[in-house]
Amino acid sequence: MAPGAPALLLLSLLSLPGLPPRAAACPAACRCYSATVECGALRLRVVPPGIPPGTQTLFLQDNSIARLEPGILAPLASLRHLYLHNNSLHALESGAFRAQSRLLELALTGNRLRGLRVGAFAGLAQLRVLYLAGNQLVQLLDFTFLHLQRLQELHLQDNSIELLEDQALAGLSSLALLDLSRNQLGTISRETLQPLASLQVLRLTGCVPELPLSYMPAAAPPTENPWRCDCALHWLGAWIKEGGQRLLSSRDKKILCAEPPRLALQSLLEVSGSSLICIPPSVHVEPLEVTANLGEDLRVACQASGYPQPLVTWRKVAQPREGAPRAQAQPEVGWRGPGGLGASDTGSGMLFLTNITLAHAGKYECEASNAGGAARVPFQLLVNVSRQQQLAPAPPPAGGPVSHEPLPETGSMAFRALGLATQTAIAAAIALLALTALLLATMICRRRRRRKKAPGPSGEGALFVNDYSDGPCTFAQLEELRDERGHEMFVIDRSKPLFAESAAEAAEAPGVAQGLPLQPPSAYEIHC
Repeated sequence: MAPGAPALLLLSLLSLPGLPPRAAACPAACRCYSATVECGALRLRVVPPGIPPGTQTLFLQDNSIARLEPGILAPLASLRHLYLHNNSLHALESGAFRAQSRLLELALTGNRLRGLRVGAFAGLAQLRVLYLAGNQLVQLLDFTFLHLQRLQELHLQDNSIELLEDQALAGLSSLALLDLSRNQLGTISRETLQPLASLQVLRLTGCVPELPLSYMPAAAPPTENPWRCDCALHWLGAWIKEGGQRLLSSRDKKILCAEPPRLALQSLLEVSGSSLICIPPSVHVEPLEVTANLGEDLRVACQASGYPQPLVTWRKVAQPREGAPRAQAQPEVGWRGPGGLGASDTGSGMLFLTNITLAHAGKYECEASNAGGAARVPFQLLVNVSRQQQLAPAPPPAGGPVSHEPLPETGSMAFRALGLATQTAIAAAIALLALTALLLATMICRRRRRRKKAPGPSGEGALFVNDYSDGPCTFAQLEELRDERGHEMFVIDRSKPLFAESAAEAAEAPGVAQGLPLQPPSAYEIHC
């Protein structure tokens, strides 16, 4: 055989079309064949690494996967079918499937999803079927499925959905099947179903067991949506009668009322429109104005009544700026019931404020709304600044830093938020401080005047020069003798007094002024 024959034979065998290339690596304990990877029922807690990038079908069902790590599915851009049902997923991060632009089917049935974030399905532009049944969903927010414009089937049965917001199904223009059976829906609005231009099948009820005629339960079976037959559901009955019945099965057409009690277990189609009524809400807040101290906690109850039970919402009303045209007040901050920000409450809404500051002062509104209308009641909160002094820590030791908190001005918003008694006390304190300052200024002025009037020691203010004169001086000569600063210069011959000192006059003269002894007046002969 020629020397190069073995090499040529090996190359010819590798080039044969019947021999497949070497298979890519497969995750441990999984089965890989063709473009499919099976990793089901392996007690996995995370998506296993090492899945071939060319995988088109991935089975991860019946495991304990609780979270999809960020970027874990990024290498699997060729996926067409992804099965994650019967796991422990609690939430879906925004953009978790952003790399799966070719995915056609996604199964998330039987997980523990409590909510769906906006953007959770971003990137699934080709998705056709989405299974979300058997989770713990309570509500669907606006624009949840906005990125699924080619979705054809949406399975939401067997959840606990109570609320579908008006734009929850926005973007599902290609949806043909929607299953909402066996949830906790009490009502559904016309606006919610309006984006579904291609809808062909709508499931609102599940299987109702056959019951004997003598058995009349007080409410609808627990597996069904507890429909509340009031004015908000009037449109659904009319829509089914007009043309919507083509989308419903014979079972779905028999929508049974769960409330009010007088209509329980009656079919919505058999109830007259005049019986589907709503009672507009009425609201009561007591008291309408409260003064709270700094640092305190506050609870204010808002009682609402009506049918259906109103949704109670607290809002802080933004105050218009001074000098600006007055406009309708817009909500600035909202509290909805005891569940905190964003939570809703029916019947009794409680406003909770903790660690009150001056920013909490202002006007609030309690609003109650239902299908029959809305009602609002204003509430005013004033904040007492004097509480800050009581809550202040003990004064620092001598020599330590001292904080001086300025009093609020009478025209400021903080001063207007105080109570009448506090305002009066602050004004009295300011007046007392001004009076004290005036008295101090008066005392200082009097003391300065007394010092100026008190005579100085003997000879103060006089300028003595050498005795070079030869005779008495006239007043004209005295005025001519001045130094460079303008002081008079004169000579006094103390040995020649002009007048004799009188002992009586000296005794009558005051002896003490400002604590200094005064010399008796003397006259001397002046020489130039």
